[in-house]
Amino acid sequence: MKTILAFGDSLTFGSDPVTAGGRHAFEDRWPTRLEVGLGGKARVIAEGLGGRTTCFDDFSAVADRNGARILPTLLASHAPLDVVVIMLGTNDMKDYICGSALGAAMGMKRLVEIIRCHPWAAGTPVPEVVLMAPPHCIATDHADLSPMFEHGIRESRLLPIHYQRVAQDTGCRFFDAATVASAHPTDGVHLDPANTRAIGDALAPIVKDMLGL
Repeated sequence: MKTILAFGDSLTFGSDPVTAGGRHAFEDRWPTRLEVGLGGKARVIAEGLGGRTTCFDDFSAVADRNGARILPTLLASHAPLDVVVIMLGTNDMKDYICGSALGAAMGMKRLVEIIRCHPWAAGTPVPEVVLMAPPHCIATDHADLSPMFEHGIRESRLLPIHYQRVAQDTGCRFFDAATVASAHPTDGVHLDPANTRAIGDALAPIVKDMLGL
């Protein structure tokens, strides 16, 4: 049985933009749909935390949102792993966090380095990596998210360009989730069930190819 780690933020957690604080049903979350699409030949471990960044601190949060700091713990906790799928960067777009697509891309590069340099057990292969650009942020009237992402809306459209270059430079697979999913206008960031499912469905053939399934 192959094992895949889905490492992300609220889009991986399955936050519902319509029901404030709500969460999509388990079967509607993209890691679940990915596992279904792999036909029982792999399990997908979902590690999504709302507000998580690639490598930046957010001291306003009750939980540690710095992805680079928590990733080594998760790699050790869930080893051995065959594939790590990373979809982060949306929260990096917040003006008070980073606000730069290039900065988020450098954060993704750091996450790849952490995976590649992790002290895996002897004989354990280093997992392959998929770098996934999240759906673009869009305009919204949401009182909190609209001002936080005013600049980030423009920058989020640059994420695929930078992520694809990082993926090429580091020998990772790349997927642009914006090609299959769009944010919901209620908050301009999160996805409805159909768009969340679409990400997992589109990833399945990519991961199948990587694992030779």
